[in-house]
Amino acid sequence: MTDDPSTHPRTTPATPATGGPAPAPQSAPQSAGQSVPRSAGQDPRMPRLAELPSFAAFMAEGWDIPDRAARTVPGAADAAAHHRARLSAAHPGQPVVVAAGEAPVRSNDTRYDFRPDSDFSWLTGCGEEHGVLVMRPVPGGHEATLHLPEPARPGDPRFFADAAYGELWVGGAPGLDDWRDALGLEVRPLGELDTALAGLAKPLLTGPLDRDTAHRHGLGPSDGLGRTLSELRMIKDAWEIDQLRQAVDRTVEGFAAVVREFPAAVAGGGERWLQGTFDRYARTHGNGPGYASIVGSGGHAATLHWVRCDGAVAEDKPVLLDLGVETNSYYTADVTRTFPASGRFSPAQRAVHDLVERAHRAGLAAVRPGRDFADFHTAAMEVVARGLADWGLLPVSVDEALSPQGQHHRRYLVCGIGHHLGLDVHDCARADYAAYQGARMTPGMVLTVEPGLYFHEHDRTLPPELRGIGVRIEDDVLVTEDGMEVLSSELPLDAAGLERWMAR
Repeated sequence: MTDDPSTHPRTTPATPATGGPAPAPQSAPQSAGQSVPRSAGQDPRMPRLAELPSFAAFMAEGWDIPDRAARTVPGAADAAAHHRARLSAAHPGQPVVVAAGEAPVRSNDTRYDFRPDSDFSWLTGCGEEHGVLVMRPVPGGHEATLHLPEPARPGDPRFFADAAYGELWVGGAPGLDDWRDALGLEVRPLGELDTALAGLAKPLLTGPLDRDTAHRHGLGPSDGLGRTLSELRMIKDAWEIDQLRQAVDRTVEGFAAVVREFPAAVAGGGERWLQGTFDRYARTHGNGPGYASIVGSGGHAATLHWVRCDGAVAEDKPVLLDLGVETNSYYTADVTRTFPASGRFSPAQRAVHDLVERAHRAGLAAVRPGRDFADFHTAAMEVVARGLADWGLLPVSVDEALSPQGQHHRRYLVCGIGHHLGLDVHDCARADYAAYQGARMTPGMVLTVEPGLYFHEHDRTLPPELRGIGVRIEDDVLVTEDGMEVLSSELPLDAAGLERWMAR
């Protein structure tokens, strides 16, 4: 990776109190291969290029025009305009500010990949770092302006000296007019943001606005705006549903790519080989994985979020895969299946899988418009509790276990079994309880249904043959006008179906 000289601290030679030049160091002349002592200040052999007029003039000329197209996902701009109209109706007369954020620092001048704040993406269709959307109230709604950094092109010293915006560092970048045409939205320089904010009365803010700007204008995150956006995003429009279909389809293809690599994983590649296989597929066919991919072999499958993926893959153990491709529009799938590494489940593994499958089907059957969000949870949990009771694993009756004061079956399933899905894998998380867990299911919601059983290797309440078996089945489900649609139905649910799917 190339070094960014703009981040280096500038040093100047020490100056004596008389104001005269600093004395030369008393040493032999330096050869080209020798270092200059630190006391000498900045090494003259490494000048700052931006401070050299002749170099800057030379760099300003002789360049062809690179590709500077503003790349957006088809339909994203129109969908974002519809989303802004919904937000405007929810907050009439109130100024709104939504920030995209910036890539988090990994170390020094090195950053992780950038992903925009989900609310920013939902409202703009744009994924540019440091972008800020300002919605100013006007009669009949809001006037939206997107503030973006201006690219540094030939003729601007930042072209070669600015590692964040210089085209010589980051490649051809769209200009503000390019973004305006692509998004159908007024786009202004980020440098005008202070003026725009100064003219607003008590704006509502969401998203990671840079600290200095927020401080200058007395802005802090608005819980109310965050709740509103989460609750608006619960109901997906046709374009969003199409994006989620694409995410799920690519994810199913990614599962197939991973399963084909089981022999290599068993031979020594391990869990990380499978994780890398999926992550590469997701990056090739989308923006990347929508969350940290979970690959758990054997006892690791019983760990709910086994993202370390640093274990071996045993041929006689199941492998739990919890994976999701994030599209270039930032919508993600979230699908889980548990496969036998050998291609065939053992009797004990199949018994656990069969119980989870029955619970899963009961949960799916409870996903209907007008039903309580909690209904699919309770339907699946009842099947789990009765199955565990049949195996003699509950210390109390099924009714007592299922009671609010009991929940003994949850020893083997401590997590919930479903959530909203969309731009975030755990979507709409800032919604009020009454609008989320306490609400009724509505057409346009996309949910996961994901019961499981997690029998840890060190759990002494279990018979030896069950210890170390973890099974989860997770589907992505669209609530429709008259029922539901399983978006991930291309992956089988039953053990025999999974075995056949692996053998294709």
